[in-house]
Amino acid sequence: MTIKVNVETLEFHIFNENVSYIFRVLEKSNQLEHLYYGKKIRHRDSFKHLLEREIRPSCNMFEDDHTSTLEHIKQEYPSYGTTDYRSPAHMITNKIGSHITNYQYQSYEIIAGKPKLHQLPATYVEDENEANTLEITLWDEVLKSKVILSYTIYKNRNVICRNTRFVNEGNDAFYINNAMSASVDLPDDQFEMVHLNGAWAREAHVDSQKLFKGIQSVYSTRGASSHAHNPFLALKRLDATEHTGEVYGFSLVYSGNFLAQVEVDTYSVSRVLIGINPFQFKWKLNPNETFQTPECVMVYSDQGLNGMSQTYHELFRERLVRGYWRDKVRPILINNWEATYFDFNEEKIVDIASTANNLGIELFVLDDGWFGERHDDTSSLGDWFENKDKLPNGIKGLSEKIEDLGMKFGLWFEPEMVSKGTKLFEEHPDWIISTPERRASHGRNQFVLDFSRAEVVNHIFTLMDNIINDSKISYIKWDMNRYITEAYSTSLKSDQQGELFHRYILGVYELYERLIAKYPEILFESCAGGGARFDPGLLYYAPQAWASDNTDAVERLKIQYGTSMVYPLSAIGSHISAIPNHQVGRMTSIDTRANVAYFGTFGYELDITKLGNEEKAKVQKQVAFFKEKRSLVRSGDFHRLLSPFESNEVSWMVVSKDKTEALVGYYKVLAKPNDKYYRLKLKGLDSDKLYAIEGIKSTHYGDELMNLGIVLGEDYTDRASEFWSREHPHDYASKLFVLKVVN
Repeated sequence: MTIKVNVETLEFHIFNENVSYIFRVLEKSNQLEHLYYGKKIRHRDSFKHLLEREIRPSCNMFEDDHTSTLEHIKQEYPSYGTTDYRSPAHMITNKIGSHITNYQYQSYEIIAGKPKLHQLPATYVEDENEANTLEITLWDEVLKSKVILSYTIYKNRNVICRNTRFVNEGNDAFYINNAMSASVDLPDDQFEMVHLNGAWAREAHVDSQKLFKGIQSVYSTRGASSHAHNPFLALKRLDATEHTGEVYGFSLVYSGNFLAQVEVDTYSVSRVLIGINPFQFKWKLNPNETFQTPECVMVYSDQGLNGMSQTYHELFRERLVRGYWRDKVRPILINNWEATYFDFNEEKIVDIASTANNLGIELFVLDDGWFGERHDDTSSLGDWFENKDKLPNGIKGLSEKIEDLGMKFGLWFEPEMVSKGTKLFEEHPDWIISTPERRASHGRNQFVLDFSRAEVVNHIFTLMDNIINDSKISYIKWDMNRYITEAYSTSLKSDQQGELFHRYILGVYELYERLIAKYPEILFESCAGGGARFDPGLLYYAPQAWASDNTDAVERLKIQYGTSMVYPLSAIGSHISAIPNHQVGRMTSIDTRANVAYFGTFGYELDITKLGNEEKAKVQKQVAFFKEKRSLVRSGDFHRLLSPFESNEVSWMVVSKDKTEALVGYYKVLAKPNDKYYRLKLKGLDSDKLYAIEGIKSTHYGDELMNLGIVLGEDYTDRASEFWSREHPHDYASKLFVLKVVN
């Protein structure tokens, strides 16, 4: 049992071998008080010795109790306005316009396993013995409403998953203005807040700052989790590093508007809140209806940020990703986008695919431009029928030709968007998200379809199904290239317009679910102008995501390093593209481009027919190498060694579960003259195992490689002529170290 209840004192202890989470029911108010979250402590018959109550100049709930202020009590799911002035976990407006709630403890239930969430993605179990779930039911007598707080703890993972359900059992509707998935009051503020920020082409950059008094947050109001911020934050102790010290991670399994914030009060208590962004959110909950929040995945690590990341990697790889592709290695693909953009025909596509097939590449992906009159980005989205001038045999004929080569075929869609001048736009102008009597802004010459409407989702499913069902399609790249503006749905009443953003993303999930149900063996890759929707919610449907439209190897060091803070390598779309790079114009060697792209799903995004024989030979070797190593990359333990945000040298590595092999990437961004000696300390090896490093004659025990490191300089004693004739150091250099245990 991983959940214990002290029945007499109504104390709840959620724990496994590594982590404890403890809260209790307050005696007078019957609200929930948070006591502890952190490294496992032993269970006791009572935790009342953890209470902190001093008289402070504050408002109190009870006249005869001057220590009953909620402002100074750490809470589980706080409200605003009844002596607590901090940001609340929920806010409701009732029929008289009051925002005051009083959800009091009613009951608890312990459930074996982990219940599914209605309409929302979430982590799961395959056997009910993997986890236990505690559900706490709270009741508000005035609203006639329940709040059900759900806590799932995995037995063998440092993970607690939380979500909240609101149930209206009264006769009157009320409005939910705020519904966080989780709230945690930590007892001090000695943390740095770590998060991932960026913009298009520079996503997932790691940022951190020491907590300060007041509110600090990351968020999205764009209709997607966004390029700007990822739905994640971590609190790390000031002395914590990548591999040592305490870290608390909070990741939201959601793809829409979110808020993740920390509020430090004047007594240094740090309140963490994460959930749907309350900005412009207002959900009408009618009698007998339930509202379900997304899932928050909380991870505790006493082994630094990398320890937190490895926990997320394993959980998301094994119990968030699902279906046919979850445990399979992914095919090496080539995408024609940067090779041709919109300018292609069937002959050109088959030529690229044939050349790629000869080099061992397994999947050809036809990107944008195959439908309607799509010759640039100004038209045709929504007209999902083949352009027979480009593809006289249609997608069906092209896919069959690709399969006849011995490859699989993939296709690009952008199903959530529509262009003006299309049949869809002309017949259903009310299907775009726009506000009456206001200008409708465009992005990339396109408009957003109202996926909050079932008829829109049904129509797009039919159009996509017509193409997929008639062709041999093994992979779909699902793109989304603009955010929502002028948020308004003509299908929603005026008092429900605050529901649009959430209903929209539920519609996206619904379309994914229907396509996956009919075509379970298709591999979906999500994309949103790159990484604008790289979040756990979409991993539930698409097991890999395009990390960024920026394919430059040097920029990808930062993007992939940051993305790995939460997401496994098996989810990170990473390709070799042409040079000069199309985003930054940088010239990097095809070796360095490969050495970066190996640490992801791996593929190519260039016109392979234009490569010389020498580069084609290198591609063939790269493909063969990755086929040999992709199981290791997919399922091994990933370690970040040197950060691109702190150093000119960058390094990371992946180690097999049995510690018998490892792959290490080392990158030196800019060359330096007459440079110092370097040693690269590794992680995650077996101290007692003897390792051979490919290309290095000597062998090394794991303890030496982890404590002393790989010596990157060479011994040129009595080899002076070799030193002076060696290849000179150059910018954007990289090395790959392949380690294997010596039998």
